[in-house]
Amino acid sequence: MLGFLLARQAGLDDPLRLRRAESTRRVLGLELNKDRDVERIHGSGVNTLDIEPVEARYMLSGGSDGVIVLYDLENSSRQPYYTCKAVCSVGRSHPDVHKYSVETVQWYPHDTGMFTSSSFDKTLKVWDTNTLQTADIFNFEETVYSHHMSPVATKHCLVAVGTRGPKVQLCDLKSGSCSHILQGHRQEILAVSWSPRCEYVLATASADSRVKLWDVRRASGCLITLDQHNGKKSQAVESANTAHNGKVNGLCFTSDGLHLLTVGTDNRMRLWNSSNGENTLVNYGKVNNDSRKGLKFTVSCGCSSEFVFVPYGSTIAVYTIYSGEQITMLKGHYKSVDCCVFHSNFQPTTKSQINPAFEDAWSSSDEEG
Repeated sequence: MLGFLLARQAGLDDPLRLRRAESTRRVLGLELNKDRDVERIHGSGVNTLDIEPVEARYMLSGGSDGVIVLYDLENSSRQPYYTCKAVCSVGRSHPDVHKYSVETVQWYPHDTGMFTSSSFDKTLKVWDTNTLQTADIFNFEETVYSHHMSPVATKHCLVAVGTRGPKVQLCDLKSGSCSHILQGHRQEILAVSWSPRCEYVLATASADSRVKLWDVRRASGCLITLDQHNGKKSQAVESANTAHNGKVNGLCFTSDGLHLLTVGTDNRMRLWNSSNGENTLVNYGKVNNDSRKGLKFTVSCGCSSEFVFVPYGSTIAVYTIYSGEQITMLKGHYKSVDCCVFHSNFQPTTKSQINPAFEDAWSSSDEEG
């Protein structure tokens, strides 16, 4: 570290190099933080988390009890031991609370004044953060598994929604209606994700073993159907044009948008070139995945070597993205982990704090008291 500082002082090093080195060091040193806790509000499992990208201060959580909680992650007390407090929540007594399990929550990418949530109650809700009232509600004919807003869009306000049906729904926040539908999958859509590189490119994962990349400006829509064999198997083979040998229930672009990670119930994770759809054939070994719905995993941002964090039973497995090496297992939960988010800009305020670049998620079991 001293060498990095001296080189930076002398003007010999790019300032980003020091930041990347420190971010990497923090990831490699991750362990359960014994000095920091999160106030427990949910009465049952937590399915989804999201940290707002503007200040990286506030976190949303959605539970299988239908409850949504907003937390303040900042340690304003500057004490070495502290609990992240819930600022407010949409509890069971709220008139607009989701009737069933909340599967996805997401902040509006450009403003903390709004967030979205979707649920097994077949709705997508748009919330005003200040009043905790719904600004809009989209109703669907099928159970909603996943939704996502583009983190980089400036020319559209589309929310991609994956449901138990095979069609991908695109909801326009400006008009308040579903603008159009993407057809091509044969079974339910378990995960959706917009590219962080191009605001019109969307990735979708389905129980039909397929992953598709779409350009929503095109009439035909689908750009590429990912093929785990890179076109080297006959089209007559059952696994041709499939991304996995099982349901594909998780998607995540790398932070630069150049690659896409997918996970499937075949216990495999794959890394794809997002521009041409090529399977890079990186071997991550067995990646345990018995989730019956979407698996929410995440990637690092700003490290020298980027990492992916995958819920793995009661632990979180950490892999280097481009080599496939598993570097550690983060332990501390007693039951299965459903989701995780990466907090890239957290700066420890006291020496005793363990670097919590990774924001912890609770177990999803309904049996927890």
